[in-house]
Amino acid sequence: MAVVVVLGLGIGLVLGLLGGGGSVLAVPALVYGADVPLASAVLTSLLVVGTSSVTAVLPRRRLVQWRLAALLAAAGVAPAFAGAALNRVLAPSVVLVGFAAVMVVAGVRMLTPARAGTASCVRADGSLDWRRTLPRAVPAGLGVGLLTGLFGVGGGFLVVPVLVLLLGLPAPTAVATSLVVVALNSAAGLAAHAGDAEVDAGVTVAFTAAAVAGSLVAARLAARVPEARLRRAFAVLVLLVAALVLAENLLGASA
Repeated sequence: MAVVVVLGLGIGLVLGLLGGGGSVLAVPALVYGADVPLASAVLTSLLVVGTSSVTAVLPRRRLVQWRLAALLAAAGVAPAFAGAALNRVLAPSVVLVGFAAVMVVAGVRMLTPARAGTASCVRADGSLDWRRTLPRAVPAGLGVGLLTGLFGVGGGFLVVPVLVLLLGLPAPTAVATSLVVVALNSAAGLAAHAGDAEVDAGVTVAFTAAAVAGSLVAARLAARVPEARLRRAFAVLVLLVAALVLAENLLGASA
């Protein structure tokens, strides 16, 4: 249980500081750190990440682009159910290898210097140009929804760069909006996976409470912690965990 609490705190901190990324570690943390079966880990991850995202967004609610968050989440509902259906027919080892591949992509993206995006969708008065926004936001919402259903991730590690690089939102607004999208996607993922497995109430409560506490601490630290340094350190951790997951499922299967 002590391991569960420590892992939950770390995931809440990352989610609150970066607006995403914590969910990438939640499933492997539960599977390998708390010995939770994969199907139960997906459900627990969605619950934990969704709850901590709601907590983390409360201090930032005035920064949220609510209509954009609703659009991204709505686009991901049907793909979330499709991803959940695919999850049910795949072997757990295949799902974990795919999850590790997503982690590698997330880690590499975090280590890659950001480049200037396309023309901004934000007008001078701060409102969104919806003619530019819709063609970029809808495909992103579809992809994030699929990952949510398939792997039990909130997708914030993809939403934040979409909001910043493709739509041109300021980083604080992107983080706040991403947290809302993660919370809504997690709710859709929970609905898609309802009844798939039982969850350990003790582990779930401890993990969720720790993640919520971490996200509250992150809200206070956000202005003090150098984001670039945190992002690099987290990226290295993600890549190391991905390597462990791949070794466990590829080398272990061939042994």
